[in-house]
Amino acid sequence: MADVLSQSQIDELLKSMAGGGGGGSSAPAEEKKVEAKKEAAAEPEVKEEENYNKYDFYSPRKFTKEKIKLLRSIYENYARILTSQVNGVFRVMTDITVIELRESRYYEYVNMFHENDCMSIVDTHFSDKGKSNVPMMIYATPGLIITLINHMLGGGDSVIRVEDNYRYTDVEMALYRRVLDYIIHSMDDGFSNYININFKMQRVEENPSMTQEIGLDETVVIIVLNVDVSGLAAEKIRLCIPGTLLEHIFKIIDNRKHIARGFSYENNSDVILNHIKDTRFPITGQLGIIRLDISDVYHLQVGDVIDMNKSSKSQVKLFVGRQPWFMGTMGIYKKNIAVRIDERIKAVGKEKNTEEEEIAALLGESVEQKTG
Repeated sequence: MADVLSQSQIDELLKSMAGGGGGGSSAPAEEKKVEAKKEAAAEPEVKEEENYNKYDFYSPRKFTKEKIKLLRSIYENYARILTSQVNGVFRVMTDITVIELRESRYYEYVNMFHENDCMSIVDTHFSDKGKSNVPMMIYATPGLIITLINHMLGGGDSVIRVEDNYRYTDVEMALYRRVLDYIIHSMDDGFSNYININFKMQRVEENPSMTQEIGLDETVVIIVLNVDVSGLAAEKIRLCIPGTLLEHIFKIIDNRKHIARGFSYENNSDVILNHIKDTRFPITGQLGIIRLDISDVYHLQVGDVIDMNKSSKSQVKLFVGRQPWFMGTMGIYKKNIAVRIDERIKAVGKEKNTEEEEIAALLGESVEQKTG
C-alpha cells in the first residue's frame, strides 16, 4: 500500500525539483528576491534603533532642555572668547567649538583619564555670596598644553604631538598652571551676560582617577570643547560642572530674571542731578582775542602792553569747560577782579565753532591744566 504524502512534503518535493533546473525555477527566484528586499528593508530600522540614547529611569535627568540650551549658549560664547584670547596671547591660530554638552555621572568623567593626566580643580566665587563649596573640574589634552607652552617660549609655528599619557616635567608643570589660568579666567566673560562669577584655580591633581571631590554617582554636566590648532591637530578641553553647582547658578539667574520682569524703573533724575551738582568745572573769562607772531611773543618783556582792541567795560564771554554759557561785565568784588553775569547764551543748533570759540577752547584747556 502506497504511503500518503502530506502537503508540506509535496511542497518540499516540488521545490527540490524546481531547484534542479527546468523552467519551474522562476517562482522560487521571485520569492527569494522578495525575501531579500524584506531583509534589506528591515536593516535600516535596526540601525535607527541603535542610535537612540538609552534613558536610565533609576537616575532621571536633573536639568531640563531649556537649562541645557542656556548652558550651551554660555559655553559657545566662552569658546569664541577663548579662541580670540588664545590666538592673541600665544600667537597661534586656533578654532575652539563646543562639540558635546550632556548630563552624566561623575564616574563617567573620571573614567576618561589616563594614569599620567593632570586635572585642575577650579573654585567658583560669586559676587556678594562668596566661594562655592563645590568646585568644578577642567582638563586639557597634553598636545594642546605643550603646543601653547612651545609658543609661549618663542617656539615655531609647528604643532607638537604627544601621547595621551604624556607626563609633564617640573618646568612644564609650572607653565601648565600659567596656561590653565588663561583658559579658566576666560570663563568669567562667558558667564558675564547672565551672572557675575570669578573662576580661580585651586590646585592641580596629577592622579585624577583617584580624586573624589564629589560622589561618583553625582549628577554632572560634561562639556567637551574641540580645539583645532592651525588645522593640523584636534585637541580637547573637557569640563565637568557638578549638578549642585549648576543648580545654584541657575537659581541666581532665574531670580534675576524674575526681578527684571517685575521691576518698575523709577525716575532717578533728582538723584542724578544731586550727583551732578557736586561736579567741578573750570570757568574761563574771555575779554578778546588777538593774533601775535611768534617773534612778537618771543620779544615780550615785563611791562609790555597788548592792545585787545576792546574797552575795559566790554562784555566778557564766560566758558564753562569748552562751551560758552554766559555774557558778563568785568568789575571788582571785595578787592578782587570779578565778572557779573548779565545774560545766558542761548544754544543754537550744532554749528561749526567760530575761530574765537576754538581759541577760547584752547585757552580753557590751558587754564584748566594750570589750575589742576
